Amino acid sequence: MRKLIALSLAILLLFAGCSSGGGAASSGSSAPLPSASSTRKVTDMLGRSVEVPATVNSVAALGATARMLVYAGCSDKIKGLTDLEKKCDPGMPYAYVNSDKFPKLTGIASGGASSTTYQEPLAMLKPDIIFTSSTKLDDVNTMQSKFGVPVIALSYSGIFDESVYNALTLIGDIMGTSNRCAELVTAMKGWQKDLNDRTKDIPDSEKPRVYAGAVSFSGGHGIEGTYGNYPPFVAINAKNVVDETGEKSSVIIDKEKIAVWNPDIIFLTPGNMNLVNEDYKTNPSLYKNLKAIANGSVYSQINYNYYGTNIELAIADAYYAGTVIYPSKFSDLDFEKKADEIFNKMLGRPYIQVLKDNNNSFGKVTVGK
Repeated sequence: MRKLIALSLAILLLFAGCSSGGGAASSGSSAPLPSASSTRKVTDMLGRSVEVPATVNSVAALGATARMLVYAGCSDKIKGLTDLEKKCDPGMPYAYVNSDKFPKLTGIASGGASSTTYQEPLAMLKPDIIFTSSTKLDDVNTMQSKFGVPVIALSYSGIFDESVYNALTLIGDIMGTSNRCAELVTAMKGWQKDLNDRTKDIPDSEKPRVYAGAVSFSGGHGIEGTYGNYPPFVAINAKNVVDETGEKSSVIIDKEKIAVWNPDIIFLTPGNMNLVNEDYKTNPSLYKNLKAIANGSVYSQINYNYYGTNIELAIADAYYAGTVIYPSKFSDLDFEKKADEIFNKMLGRPYIQVLKDNNNSFGKVTVGK
């Protein structure tokens, strides 16, 4: 009897062990053990070595980094972004084309020049990665330590700049969209080369003198708001009168200086024409004495600075300015088709009609109305 009982107990123990092991293997209910392949290290644009998940399913986008994520083809992975972007203003095409999604996402910061991060919503979101445009090393390290989430700093400027290409390449590597980003970088370099090739051999003596006014930076400005080293002009080797000052970015110019320059062609931002026209009422002689205005040589440049650089708009601006300044060099180009080619590639949809519908189209501009 004792032998029978012992044998029965042994059989029960054997079946219990098989059942336990077999159940775990077949159901997959137990959590997998961490492995070296579940994470990897990348270097962000501040030179920080950051350990990130091998597969990223959710991200939080601070400081308008959502723009680059949209370009990179991973808008579906964005779970939190700024309140400013949730408004999906047409002036921010990357947000507007996501009007069906962005308003529903978690607001994790106010957005804008003095953006405030919402600590609790960001902590509750628990994204796989936080992307930020902060260039302050201590702030980025503190954020990563505080939230216990990998933080990737993106830092880029201009429109055709290696920093832009590097940012896209980094995002593609992290998010698994490397092919998409490589294609986009190739397209951008192609547009850059095309614009340069069309204009690089034009002698300075044959170039009209041009001026871009009513440009937005830290808000809207009248005709005196302009740029030295204006990126769309740089891309087409234009003779920007403001470059004579040595300024390399946004600047407010004395309006009398514009009268001295008396450029052949003036470009103005449609969204700031109210400021230009109000000034015209108080100082009409300034405007009437500008030959570009007298000759009807005033054209639009769409504002591309809205919570950072909307690169697709800046590239379209360069092409449009090229058709105006050097018509013979761009005579083969259907501008609106080219612009929508750019928008399709970068945003996934055409955008010329959206600009027209929002009184922000390319074309001639009338001053004083």
